[in-house]
Amino acid sequence: MKKNSLKRIPQVSFVLALSFITLVACSSDSVDDDITEEIANNDDSDDDSEEVVTELHAAYAAFDSDAVTVYLDGSEVVIETTGLPNHETVYWGEGNSLYREEPDVDITPSIMSSNNNATTIRVDATPDLSGSSVATDFNTIGIAVSGSSIFNDQEGGGALDAAAGSLDWTGAHIGPGVYHYHLEPKAFSDDDENLIGVLLDGVFLYGRKCNSTGDYPSDLDSSGGHTTATQYTDGAEEYHYHIINEIYSTTGSYLAFAGPYQGY
Repeated sequence: MKKNSLKRIPQVSFVLALSFITLVACSSDSVDDDITEEIANNDDSDDDSEEVVTELHAAYAAFDSDAVTVYLDGSEVVIETTGLPNHETVYWGEGNSLYREEPDVDITPSIMSSNNNATTIRVDATPDLSGSSVATDFNTIGIAVSGSSIFNDQEGGGALDAAAGSLDWTGAHIGPGVYHYHLEPKAFSDDDENLIGVLLDGVFLYGRKCNSTGDYPSDLDSSGGHTTATQYTDGAEEYHYHIINEIYSTTGSYLAFAGPYQGY
C-alpha cells in the first residue's frame, strides 16, 4: 500500500499542478479579455464622442424668423433660409410691395420672384479658433439677419469693381443665383454696432462700431476680428468680426467681409 501510495503522489501532484496552471492561464486570459474589451469600449467612446450644445447663441434671436430657421444638430447649428431679404430693393421687381425704384442701378437680369434664393448652411456652434486661417471662396460665405446671403469682395471669379454698378442701395445684387450682400448692408446696419449675420466658420459679423466701446475698434486682426463683449454675450468676451472701417475704392462704401476666416 505504501509503495502504491508513493506512486500515486507524483500523479496527484502533477494533476494539481496542471489544474493550477490551467486556472491561472484561464484567469489571465479572462483579465486580458476584460482589459482588451475595456480599451475597445474606451476607443469606441472616443470615436463616438461629440460635443453637444444644448442652447443656441443669443445672437441667433436677431435673425428674421420669417425668412430664417435656426436649430441645433449636435455640435453644429443649421441655418435654413429662403434667401429673400426683409427690406426694399430694386431686385424685388415692380409690383412687389418691397420694390424700390433705383434708376442708377444697372440691375442684373434676375429679380427676386424668378430666382431660387433658398440656402442652407451648417456652422460650428463653438467656432474652432485654434487652427489656421482659411480664405473665403466664391458664393455664400454667411447668412445675414435679413435672411439673404453674404458674399466676399469678389464677383464672378474677379474683383468686385466690374459688378459694382449693379449693387443696390444696400450693397447687394443677384448673381450667381442668389440675392447677396458684398458691402455694408445699410438696410439694417449703417455705421453702427448692429449684428450683420454669421459666417461659415460660426463667427458672428457686426457693423463698423463695437458694442463694448460704442466706437470703431482699433485692435482688429487681418480678418477684421477681435475679442470683446457684444450685446449678445451678457458681459462675456468672445471673438467676432466687424465690417472694417475702410472705404472700398469704387463704391464709396464698406466691404462686408473679405476674409480670411479664423474659426475653422
